[in-house]
Amino acid sequence: MDFIKELFKQLQDIMQENKDYLIDLDSVVGDGDLGLTMSDGFTAAYKKIKDTTEADIGKTIYQAGKAMSTAVPSTMGTLMASGLMEAGKNLKGKTELDNSDIALLFKSYFDGVAKRGKAKLGDKTFLDGLGPAVDSMNTSVSAGDDLKTMATKAFEAATKGFDDTTKMKAVHGRAAIRGEESRSLQDPGAAVATLIIKALCNSVE
Repeated sequence: MDFIKELFKQLQDIMQENKDYLIDLDSVVGDGDLGLTMSDGFTAAYKKIKDTTEADIGKTIYQAGKAMSTAVPSTMGTLMASGLMEAGKNLKGKTELDNSDIALLFKSYFDGVAKRGKAKLGDKTFLDGLGPAVDSMNTSVSAGDDLKTMATKAFEAATKGFDDTTKMKAVHGRAAIRGEESRSLQDPGAAVATLIIKALCNSVE
């Protein structure tokens, strides 16, 4: 459970540190509130679980997701909370995590967001940052990488996924209104995904 508490602390901290960066990115394609949503949302999630005595990791992650959904009921807030809640469901009963469980956590996060947002890879969303990281984690599990190596490779994959959103046409949100003009823009959601994986790297450190 110490790892999960540290992960959520790092999520809170990295979203606070990058609040203005996300606001600036989102101001180009959205309404500019992404930085506040992520900072407030992950702060609420961490506050909910930081002093918990619950041993069940899945239940704890689910509770963090519920707290986030209440704190930031916007579209992106709801999507991020849905990812956490899906991960919580799939890790229910776990009191310790190995690398395959951590890979499952992020795969479940991906699935929860995809299901709630009705989006898929290539739609120029958060998923295009997280998807490559999840694939990288699964490869690392198969290769027997240690956690630090797994996290580092996942961050590199997420960063490339984020960079690749400049080749995609937006399908969802305000950016989609721009049609072909949306291709050259960086997707703020995919930037959030890279920060989430960076938080994983920081928590492993």
